[in-house]
Amino acid sequence: MMLRSVNKLFVRSSAGALRRATRSLVSTSARTPSRVSVATSAPAIGSRLYSTRSTVIQLLDNIGSKREVEQYLKYFTSVNSQQFAVIKVGGAIITDYLQELASSLAFLYHVGLYPVVLHGTGPQINEILEQEGVIPDYIDGIRITDSKTMEVVRKCFLEQNLKLVTALEELGVRARPITGGVFSAEYLDQEKYHLVGKITSVNKTAIEASINAGALPILTSLAETPDGQILNVNADVAAGELARVMEPLKIVYLNEKGGLLHGVTGEKISVINLDEEYEDLLKEPWVKYGTKLKIKEIKELLTYLPRSSSVAIISVNDLQKELFTDSGAGTLIRRGYRLHARDNLDQFPSKEQLRTALARDPDVQSNKISIASYLRGLEGVSFKAYGDEPLEVLAIVRNGQENEIPVLDKLLASKNGWLNNVTDNVWSAIRKDYAQLQWVISESDENSSWHFSNADGSFAKNGKILFWYGIEDTKAISDLIADFSKKSVLESVNSGSNPTASAVKKSVSGVFQQTRSFSTTRSTPFFSSRGQLNANPNPPLKDGTNTKPAKVALIGARGYTGQALIDLINRHPYLEIAHVSSRENAGRPLAGYTKASINYENLQVEDIKRLEESGAVDVWVMALPNGVCQPFVNAIDEARNPAKNSVIIDLSADYRFDETNQWTYGLPELNNRAEIAKARKISNPGCYATAAQLAIAPILEYIPIDAVPSVFGVSGYSGAGTKPSPKNDVENLRDNLIPYSLTDHIHEREVSSQLGKQIAFTPHVAAWFQGISHTINIPLKEKLSSRDIRNIYQDRYAGEKLITVTGEAPLVKDVSGKHGVVIGGFGVNKKQDRVVIVATIDNLLKGAATQCLQNINIALGYGEYDGIPVDHVIRG
Repeated sequence: MMLRSVNKLFVRSSAGALRRATRSLVSTSARTPSRVSVATSAPAIGSRLYSTRSTVIQLLDNIGSKREVEQYLKYFTSVNSQQFAVIKVGGAIITDYLQELASSLAFLYHVGLYPVVLHGTGPQINEILEQEGVIPDYIDGIRITDSKTMEVVRKCFLEQNLKLVTALEELGVRARPITGGVFSAEYLDQEKYHLVGKITSVNKTAIEASINAGALPILTSLAETPDGQILNVNADVAAGELARVMEPLKIVYLNEKGGLLHGVTGEKISVINLDEEYEDLLKEPWVKYGTKLKIKEIKELLTYLPRSSSVAIISVNDLQKELFTDSGAGTLIRRGYRLHARDNLDQFPSKEQLRTALARDPDVQSNKISIASYLRGLEGVSFKAYGDEPLEVLAIVRNGQENEIPVLDKLLASKNGWLNNVTDNVWSAIRKDYAQLQWVISESDENSSWHFSNADGSFAKNGKILFWYGIEDTKAISDLIADFSKKSVLESVNSGSNPTASAVKKSVSGVFQQTRSFSTTRSTPFFSSRGQLNANPNPPLKDGTNTKPAKVALIGARGYTGQALIDLINRHPYLEIAHVSSRENAGRPLAGYTKASINYENLQVEDIKRLEESGAVDVWVMALPNGVCQPFVNAIDEARNPAKNSVIIDLSADYRFDETNQWTYGLPELNNRAEIAKARKISNPGCYATAAQLAIAPILEYIPIDAVPSVFGVSGYSGAGTKPSPKNDVENLRDNLIPYSLTDHIHEREVSSQLGKQIAFTPHVAAWFQGISHTINIPLKEKLSSRDIRNIYQDRYAGEKLITVTGEAPLVKDVSGKHGVVIGGFGVNKKQDRVVIVATIDNLLKGAATQCLQNINIALGYGEYDGIPVDHVIRG
């Protein structure tokens, strides 16, 4: 059984910050009656709630990575709202931790999650009974509830329910008290226990109505007989019966201990995999009384629920940590599967299942190696393979020769494997068998934080990271790094890359001191699909020779694009953020940036002028709404320091139609890169416009003069910005598609202007968060086959690392979070006079932040792709 490593002090301080942030976020709205009125329409409430969603997610990033938070949000929203979670709250929580509980529930509410909350009231009942001189009586742990006690029970339930609902509404959360009508019951044993019930059925109508109205349902565990008699039911039992009907992803029990504690070590048990551990766990001498009963009840509960369901026993302070991070914070209990360790390929019951698991390997997906050749390479090799029954996670360790450190050759996990902590279970099994281990991953691996947390030390070079654990000898570590570096250099030479720096993360023994790790890539000759030297008239420049650090000032960087650019600069070898300006966030620390401690400022025009005069800024990035950046640009122009040529990148549309020849349009794959390299003012293209131009440009000469290509564009709602509107109101977008700006959209004019060809463009917004899909109808003036057209595109974009040409129509879900553009489909009609091309792009990355960084790199003489994880691009 593995104990998930948690820094308790950090978790507690983060939870406190989250609670304070929640109160700050909703304090104004809570004082405005119309904003919490139950008469307010659900769409209006939805608009308000989702206006804070991005802020809440950024705050959640404080306790986990952006990847973890977004991954779990997608997971939790993959089912109906009623099926997210059932949360059972102990009565003591409401008494002692009411504000913490309300804040935690408010965070879930503000990201669009609707847990079904059921609370008990045991301590409060005991207190009142004692005050009245009544001694509580129990049989077999069940409270005997006579009519006098029932009077107190009912009163306490109603008071505690109202107290929680009121606390939530003070935080701007719509909450609905549901104190009856859910649980039907019969007498458990009327003669023995009196008014204690055994639940016979659950009516979820009131719960569904509450969630559909945009309100959290707050339930008591009171039940009724068919003739209307109120019966007392144990809240844990009621929560279990409720879960059987709702079938939620999560069943959460909030208690003061924050989880189940090991009876010998006193440590919190992190994960219990019932299929693997249940029988052995019940044999432990410390598993008795209430602990044994709790584990048995949970086992019975989960037996008939989907395997995706799990139980979490957690403290209220750690609720976000448990729900939104891989490491968790409380005790996670799930059915899981038994784990198996195999040292021979013949021991796998299904070779197809094994092939499916290996198909997740990035080397297989990039065609560096085939599955068959990899499996053949395991023949005659000493190895051990670990995995659960369905192989949601597969790990393969090569044992090596005598005195050699074993190598974790593969660790391949599905999304379910990560979400359900199967990876941790497999890792625990590996740690038991191997006292020492080494392994290598790509720097762009989205789960790199997990690897860092499970390693004793690491060393990065040329886009790869070496990890190890259990190695204490300094010479052994040095030899390990030397061997890794040698292989890295050989791979670099073979691939044409040029290593410029390396980094070592300090090991547990204190041998190494951490530095930053960077790598640059050098362009190599590319050939077209027809064997000709590439026909790209504007190939990427050779990597620049500049290695001097440069300081960046971001003006107006609180939005999604600003945060994406901050993340990219954070990994850039030479760029550093010097100033970040946002009126709303002034004084707050800049989240997600680790190179230095930076606070938001509220820079005025005179501040911009002063900084430019002093030469304190090398790159100005204007991340402002359309129509407002001219005063800042003018200030920079007036204060130009002749000894230092700063660069301005404008992310708005203000200068995309410039006729003064002072601004260069920064679309590197289509524009002359040499012009961008010498430009001092660069207008960053729009997101829709980037994808549309790249999808149309290669075939321009084949379009009739009077024909108008038609672009049907659909964007995720992040493209509508953070300011609340119907276009970023997720409730309004649910089961919906919103067309807008039906004619003369600014990107229609932008694309037409840049291509010198009129196009028609109709934008839409959909319910996903980020990513754009274009379906483009293009008339043809001569007959071309689909293969002909695809070859044209492959030749045109040969050597472009951020453009992928594929025969399939690309999907927006595959480009979200990626740094390039995918162009494909190439559907030609029977007459061969029309082609339909599909292009996808992440509007926040290549549609904005990634392209901005490309332009900065070119203008400052760095490698064009420095700081951009080019491996994180879809390949055709």
